Amino acid sequence: MASSNSKVWSVFSLAAALGAAAVAKKGLNTTWRAATGKNPPANPADPDVDVWEAVAWAAVSGTLIAIARMLATRRAANYYARSTGHLPPGLQKDGQDADKADAPTT
Repeated sequence: MASSNSKVWSVFSLAAALGAAAVAKKGLNTTWRAATGKNPPANPADPDVDVWEAVAWAAVSGTLIAIARMLATRRAANYYARSTGHLPPGLQKDGQDADKADAPTT
């Protein structure tokens, strides 16, 4: 049964992450066009793309898409936990508590 739960979670989390990334990318493209008046760089590595435009696009799109994927996966994990009564495989509590952690040393 654990293998079945693992497969269900893998498919569920992948679908959530891909869906969130697609929605975020569409929103980013629209916002970029509205802000700059032109399409986002199709390939930021292309030498014809201004380096600062490429850097801005890479930073903004990478950050926002990663955040969207993370939030979607967290929401999927909450739904999975409510549906099954336990966290998905690989997301069980691991005893890490920031309040109880040792202070970092330099």
